[in-house]
Parts: sequence; C-alpha cells; structure tokens
Amino acid sequence: MPSAWTQNFYHTVFSTKQRAGLITPELEARLYPFIGGIVRDLRCALLAINGTPDHVHLLVRYRPDLSHSELLQQVKGRSLKWINEALPQFGHFAWQEGYGGFTVSKSALPRVQEYITAQKQHHRRQDFKAEFLELLRRHGIESDENDVFR
Repeated sequence: MPSAWTQNFYHTVFSTKQRAGLITPELEARLYPFIGGIVRDLRCALLAINGTPDHVHLLVRYRPDLSHSELLQQVKGRSLKWINEALPQFGHFAWQEGYGGFTVSKSALPRVQEYITAQKQHHRRQDFKAEFLELLRRHGIESDENDVFR
C-alpha cells in the first residue's frame, strides 16, 4: 500500500512567555489567520483556534508524517518571528517554552471545537493554570504543578 490513510486530530495549548497578556484583540485579529496560514502551509487543517491574552488553543487535523513537536515548532517559531519583525507595534513578543498536546478522537471533535470556541467565556470562570492542570488530569498526564509552570 503506497499511501498512509489516517485521521489525526490534535488539540494543543501554549502560552505567552510567563503567561503575560500579550495577545491583544488587535494582535489576535491578525495572529489567528497567520497561524491558520502556517497550518495550511504544513498541509494540515486548522479546525478551531481561540484563546485569551495569555494563551492559544488549536485543533488541527495533521498529516501522518508530521510530528506534534514539529507542528508546534513551526507554528510557534514562525508566528513569533512574524510578530517581532512585521508587527513591532506590539512590542517584544515571546511564547513560553513547551506546550500541552492531546490527541482527539473523531467522535470528540464537536465537543473540543465547542470548548475552544468558548475560550473567552470559559476563562471568566477558570484561569489558565487551573484549566491546563485540568486538561492534563483529564488526559491522564502525570505532572507536578511546580514543573508545569516554571
């Protein structure tokens, strides 16, 4: 069989450096489409994107020969370079090292898309730290809060 036939869905979360509120509404309006372009350039599909001033959630359908770490390296690296070179009015921008990543089954896609779409409303009730720790717990990823947020 000369081809790989897969459906790979990935929910990823990453924050600004030190969770600073750098993603203003003006930057968000330009950043999210730019990230969508990066994802398309990687021959993947962006199914949902949203976040708050200190973090971003993506839901991506990605190809089988692209690793999670390469996907995130490209998205974070290329968006960081673009913001700092093309949009100096937003000051020095940086992403936090690392990310959270969770595979998603096709049956869970609508629920995850809705969750990402409702990020701003969700964060009226829960801050990023609590949300991220809850995502890790729900996905059975053992973690130490001191390591996660250093």
